[in-house]
Amino acid sequence: MKNVNYTPEVTSAIVESYTNNPTMDTVRALAETYEKTTKSIIGKLSREGVYQKSSYTTKTGAKPITKGEIVAEIADKLDLDPETVAGLEKSPKASLVLVRDAISVVREAAMEVVEFDEIPVEMQM
Repeated sequence: MKNVNYTPEVTSAIVESYTNNPTMDTVRALAETYEKTTKSIIGKLSREGVYQKSSYTTKTGAKPITKGEIVAEIADKLDLDPETVAGLEKSPKASLVLVRDAISVVREAAMEVVEFDEIPVEMQM
């Protein structure tokens, strides 16, 4: 006979409680209430399809971005093949962000400059 860790009633109560307030505090409270580990509760909630993994964010609350993704953005903004600038990934992340942002500023300023095709006729002599 199989040992049942969670009865259907307990499973239902855990799922309902977590669905109403999907936080780690709820998981901890459920673990204490049902004398289980938090990992056991998370496992059960996962098997029931309701557990929401907390996503990592930076100190500023933004989604983290890798150096490789920043280098790819730089290459894209400069219309370069990402392979040609692959060595940039070894640079400090803060430096890469500064370069990426500087390129954006320069591109915006360049868009404001009058194109050569639009030079007034009196200046084309």
